[in-house]
Amino acid sequence: MTSASYQLPFVNPPAGADPFASRAVWDTGSEPARATAFSISPPETPPPTDSPVKLCGDSRRGSGLPFKLILRFPTKGNSFVRAAAERVGPSVVRINTERNQPSEAGGKDLFSKFFGGDDLALEDRAKDREQGQGSGFVVDGRQGIIVTNAHVINRADTVLVTFTDGRTFRGVVVGTDELTDLAVIKVELPQWESLPNAPLGDSNSLEVGDWVIAVGNPFGLDNTVTLGIVSCLHRQAAEIGIPEKRVDFLQTDCAINPGNSGGPLLNEFGKVVGINTAIRADAEGISFAIPINYARKIVDVLSQGLPMRHAYIGVQVVTITPGLARQHNTEPGSRGVLPEVGGLLVANIADGSPAEAAGLRSGDVILEMDGRRLRSAGELQCVIAYSDVGQLIKVKTRRGQETIVLNIVAGDLTPLLSAKSGGSPRPK
Repeated sequence: MTSASYQLPFVNPPAGADPFASRAVWDTGSEPARATAFSISPPETPPPTDSPVKLCGDSRRGSGLPFKLILRFPTKGNSFVRAAAERVGPSVVRINTERNQPSEAGGKDLFSKFFGGDDLALEDRAKDREQGQGSGFVVDGRQGIIVTNAHVINRADTVLVTFTDGRTFRGVVVGTDELTDLAVIKVELPQWESLPNAPLGDSNSLEVGDWVIAVGNPFGLDNTVTLGIVSCLHRQAAEIGIPEKRVDFLQTDCAINPGNSGGPLLNEFGKVVGINTAIRADAEGISFAIPINYARKIVDVLSQGLPMRHAYIGVQVVTITPGLARQHNTEPGSRGVLPEVGGLLVANIADGSPAEAAGLRSGDVILEMDGRRLRSAGELQCVIAYSDVGQLIKVKTRRGQETIVLNIVAGDLTPLLSAKSGGSPRPK
């Protein structure tokens, strides 16, 4: 595809106007958004940038301030995939690791099995050394900051970062967050040198069916690019077999293989919208990426060498519908009467938790959190994951025939993770 840019006033096209099939996007300096309400009369050949463009509708809207309209016309031998890969490719790296201690008995742990052996563990028993590979990408070229997955550099004693131009740097692990499987690496650069940044996009703008592009180094094959679509926007870690993680994954059908972990997932405009993280080893065409909007705040904290603090309220819930509640209430010998509403039934509350302190009780049905209607335990976990420690969370619940609102102050999950206490329910 080629691009032509035009400085034009705002337009107000008629309702139902069809966009030009080759795609046009508004570009206001941030994330481009698809244009769906205007039509363009395309020439038979790609025009130069000063060619006129015919738009339907009024030439002004609101203040009439100018904006940039980017038109993409198909040309032979070019594509949006190629353009995206060329834009981001120089910022994608191969990460080689070495662990000086031998691997544990039985080989890979359950986590690495789930990821299909994503670190490509190759144990050299003669030298008591284990090698691994993964991918990553630059988010701050001046400071030498690179993002990858925590399981890529797990327990590594040596980290080497290689760019597409052949340059290799020794990396230092600045921070890791096991709960979200994110890690930050820093490479030391000469004062006058910087690295190319990968442009970050907006994962919240994605929709099911959107094009996505995976870039990485599967099986050590550098600069591999694969194309797919977004299959699901919200896939909880528990749904895919890793309940100990707290991530609301993007699901795609991009071909992701061992060695892709930590590499960028791009939108069709060549901006990073996710971090390729997981595959289902027992399936094809199913891969998972951490949304970049969620990863950003974690990466910002880890880049400063600080531990990531995760919020929690300390409840165990199950999804309930009015029908299930009614069935329970009519069964002989059933314990208690449940509110016949849809929501999240509180099954248990951790001792000393923020939920207990706020007055939440077992048997309550959580309806909303901070104004967001909840229909699954995964949605509750998502709200908590995006909350900060100490943040006040308004929880609307149903208790019997009464609807009440509780104010829960999110606690810090980090001490509980460190203590690894086993008696209480898993916090969400």
